[in-house]
Amino acid sequence: MKRKAVSILLAAAMAASVLAGCGSQPNEGSSKSDSASTQESQGAEEGKVINIYSWNNEFRERVEAVYPEVVETSKDGTVTTLKDGTEIHWTINPNQDGVYQQKLDEALMKQADAPADDKVDIFLSETDYVNKYTDAEADAAMPLTDLGIDPEKDLADQYSFTKVTASDTNGVQRGSTWQCCPGLLVYRRDIAKDVFGTDDPEKVGEKVKDWDTMKATAEELKAKGYFTFSSYADTFRLYGNSIAQSWVSPGETVIKVDQKIMDWVADSKEWLDAGYLDKSVKGQFNDDWNKAMGSTSKVFAFLFPAWGIDFNLKDNWDGEDGAWAVTNPPQEYNWGGSYVHACTGTDNPEHVKDIILAVTADQGNLLKISKEYSDFTNTKTGMQQAAKDDKGFSSAFLGGQNAFKYFVPVAENIVIAPLSAYDQGCVELIQNSFNDYLQGQVEFDKAKSNFETAVMERYPDITEIQWPE
Repeated sequence: MKRKAVSILLAAAMAASVLAGCGSQPNEGSSKSDSASTQESQGAEEGKVINIYSWNNEFRERVEAVYPEVVETSKDGTVTTLKDGTEIHWTINPNQDGVYQQKLDEALMKQADAPADDKVDIFLSETDYVNKYTDAEADAAMPLTDLGIDPEKDLADQYSFTKVTASDTNGVQRGSTWQCCPGLLVYRRDIAKDVFGTDDPEKVGEKVKDWDTMKATAEELKAKGYFTFSSYADTFRLYGNSIAQSWVSPGETVIKVDQKIMDWVADSKEWLDAGYLDKSVKGQFNDDWNKAMGSTSKVFAFLFPAWGIDFNLKDNWDGEDGAWAVTNPPQEYNWGGSYVHACTGTDNPEHVKDIILAVTADQGNLLKISKEYSDFTNTKTGMQQAAKDDKGFSSAFLGGQNAFKYFVPVAENIVIAPLSAYDQGCVELIQNSFNDYLQGQVEFDKAKSNFETAVMERYPDITEIQWPE
């Protein structure tokens, strides 16, 4: 079977032909047999190796921080030893260009016949493709109830949209997460003082409270020689979170580009031409974007969840602490989220259960993660407490500001956009294709055709791309 077809096997919206082809290959894994083996392993002796698949060390660091059974991790970060002698083996592959999913899919297709110490026990997914692995027919991620976790009781304090995101179409929760990723507007205090006469978060918040107000504010910033945001890519997640339909509906092979995505293209072109964005910054997660976070930059603000402040902004800022502050965004949005799944066929169900509960359900552990890593964690009551505890949850990087005070109201009002198994590819490729248009390298229609070509290469089962009228 071709690799791309293997990838689609685990998709939530699978073509019937793909399903038929996979079903005829018993050595590549039967969901029923995998489920049965997992059930049989309940109560049986646990394996000595826990294999965890991820794309970076973030989850490993959280496990090390709060899981009480951890003894030590090897210097190269590949093996964590537990008190009972069990070893966690970490398999890390980059998320970019679908590499992580490809490697994970290859392992999952061998899961049924793999030796016990080679079986995948836990794997992570992101919001952009979580639906691919929580699909009931794919049976890659176990229902949490099969581990003995009761989502209604054990995960009652989680934000509801994270529970929905981690569930299949039948409402069965097949994953959990320690983090919640509401996004804020993060701004330069010195620029705010220069343009608005104040850096007070409440007053700045009024200047960016919605898109119409934001546009007027962008003119003020431009008049003083500043850019509102660094790149057109900075605003994409706010539009992408507002789509009314999924990229691909369940059971279909048609990509439907939502009008909100095309609104992002049109508004980005308008803002770029108006001089509200820095034309030298093309996209995100590149050198130009990183430099836009430095002290010599003329960029006023970025749109970030907690991880963006901690991983991106803090790492690229070369000035003193206290130069940045947070306030409300022009619209509520969520960006990202790492979901933890018990893999069907695991021979370590008890260890897996303990790790998931320790990292994603224990409020004390979650608050510890919030303090040590500045994560906005998945505990509603815990985050409400954090929002009121300025002393305990102030950020030195943000000049002593308690960002949780601003994160909480955004998190409580997030409505997750409809998801599909194709989201990561569509999100990446639509931005890549229209980058060229926004940079004046291709015409609008060429950008559309480039997206069609690229997305059908990545997903061979897709038969059509529909654009809004």
